[in-house]
Amino acid sequence: MRGCDPDAALYWLAKMLHAGEDIRFIVRRIMICASEDVGMADSQALVVVTAAQQAVDFVGLPEAQLILAHATVYVATAPKSNRCTVAIGKAMQEVKQGRTLAVPKHLRDTHYKGSQKLGHGENYKYGHDFEGSYVPQAYLPEGRTYYEPTENGMEKRIKERLAYWRALFEAEAGK
Repeated sequence: MRGCDPDAALYWLAKMLHAGEDIRFIVRRIMICASEDVGMADSQALVVVTAAQQAVDFVGLPEAQLILAHATVYVATAPKSNRCTVAIGKAMQEVKQGRTLAVPKHLRDTHYKGSQKLGHGENYKYGHDFEGSYVPQAYLPEGRTYYEPTENGMEKRIKERLAYWRALFEAEAGK
């Protein structure tokens, strides 16, 4: 599936099914590939595989092979991006290394007595009150970039949207 070859993916699926591999293990691997290798390039891959997992559990063999084939071909032919996988790896590495960032004051909980005195929630801007549901405000105390989208599939649109938002943020910060 990772190599975008549906024929090879179907052959290896058939081989696992013929050998008696647990269908739950097979669908689990397809599900991981849908997120790890397809990712944001086609988020519907995860939806399709999750539906396949439910259908496989409900239907069972031998008909489950049809559902597994459907999910396998979808994931094999979907555009690919591992950028979410890379991004969570970067963020996890920073956390494991002890990097501790404070929650910005405007994002801190305001639902307890005394929070106002601490400045919690001060100057918070609710994104939905702004055009495009975006407001340029910091959600980390210092700029960090973990997720860097590709030009593949839907991720191209996400990349364009993030570039626009980041430009708005930089323009606001420069004021």
